Amino acid sequence: MTSFSRRDLVKGGAAMAGGLVLRARPVRAATKVRLLTNWFAEAEHGGFYQAVAAGLYDQAGLDVEIRQGNAQLNGMQVLLGGEADIIMSYDITILNGVEKGAPVKAFFTSFQFDLIGLMTRPEINSLAELKGRKVYFGANGYSSYWPWLKQRFGFTDEMAAPKGPNLATFFNDPSAAVAGYLTAEPFLAVQRNVPVKFFLFAEQGYPPYANTMVTTAAYMKDNSDVVARFTRASVEGWKDYLRDPSAGNALIKKLNPQMPDEHIAFSLQKMRDDHGHRHHDRGALAEDTGFSGAVESVEGGHGLETGLHHRLHQGSEDHDVTVSRPSPMLLRPLTLQAH
Repeated sequence: MTSFSRRDLVKGGAAMAGGLVLRARPVRAATKVRLLTNWFAEAEHGGFYQAVAAGLYDQAGLDVEIRQGNAQLNGMQVLLGGEADIIMSYDITILNGVEKGAPVKAFFTSFQFDLIGLMTRPEINSLAELKGRKVYFGANGYSSYWPWLKQRFGFTDEMAAPKGPNLATFFNDPSAAVAGYLTAEPFLAVQRNVPVKFFLFAEQGYPPYANTMVTTAAYMKDNSDVVARFTRASVEGWKDYLRDPSAGNALIKKLNPQMPDEHIAFSLQKMRDDHGHRHHDRGALAEDTGFSGAVESVEGGHGLETGLHHRLHQGSEDHDVTVSRPSPMLLRPLTLQAH
C-alpha cells in the first residue's frame, strides 16, 4: 500500500541539499495520523494532498500519512483493524457497518453530493428514457445506486450488465448507458472523440455525500482535538488546492505516475466550474469556496449536524452516524461534445 507524508518530502529535500540541514526552533511533537483514501491518488482527493504538500497539516501539529486505496482494499476492515486512523468511505458502506455493530463515526466530507451518474449518448434526454436499455456498471453498484435507480426510474435487473475495461461495452453499444463519475468517465469519452451526456444522480434526488471521512468512536472520543485540527487543515487544503493545485498535483503524480496531467486538469476544472452553484432545496453554499462551517460542527460538542441515516434511511433514528456540514460542491448535469 503506497503512502506518503510531508516528512518524506523533507527527507528528500535534505538529501538533495548535500547534507545541509537547516534546523528550526523546536516545536511540539506532531501527532501521527494515518489516512486511507478510497482510490489511487487523483484530483478528487486533491485537498488532502495539497494539505500535505503545502505543510498545512504540519502547521496544525499533525504528521498525516496518506495511503492510497484500491479496489481490493476494504477500508472499513483496515480502520477497524487499527491500521488506519481515518478512512475515506461511502455513506452506504458506513451505514452497513453501523448496522452490523461497527463502532464508527463519520465527521467530514469533501463533497455535498456523490459525483456518480450515468453517461449516455447526447440524444438521451432523461434517465427515464433508458428504461429497457442496457446499463453497464461495476459490482459495487448493486449495493448502492442500482436499488435507487430501480425504485426511482423503474429499471429492472434485466437491464444490468457488467462494466467492461476502458468503457468498451459502452462505446460499442450506442443505445446503452454506463455508470461513472463526472470527473472521470466523461474524460475518457472526450479522449475518444465521442460526444456524451452525463446525468448526475444527485440532480435526480440521489442522497449520499461523497468521500466521507470516517474514524472509530474510540478515536473520536480520545482524539477529538486531532479530528478537529485534521478537518480544519483539510478544509484549508481544499481552498488552497482550488486556488493553485500545483503542490497537490505534484504529490498526486508522484504517488500515481499513471494519472495523466490532462485527466487531473479535466477533473479539477469540473470541480472549479461547479463548486459554487446553489440548489434551492439543498442548502446555501458558503461564500468563495463553500468549505466554511465544517470545522465548527466538529469542534462544537453538539455539532455533527447532518445524519447520514436521514438521507439514506429516512425514519430510522437508531443509527449512530453523523457528519459535519459538508462542502457544498453541487455538480450539475452537462453535455460534452468532443472536439
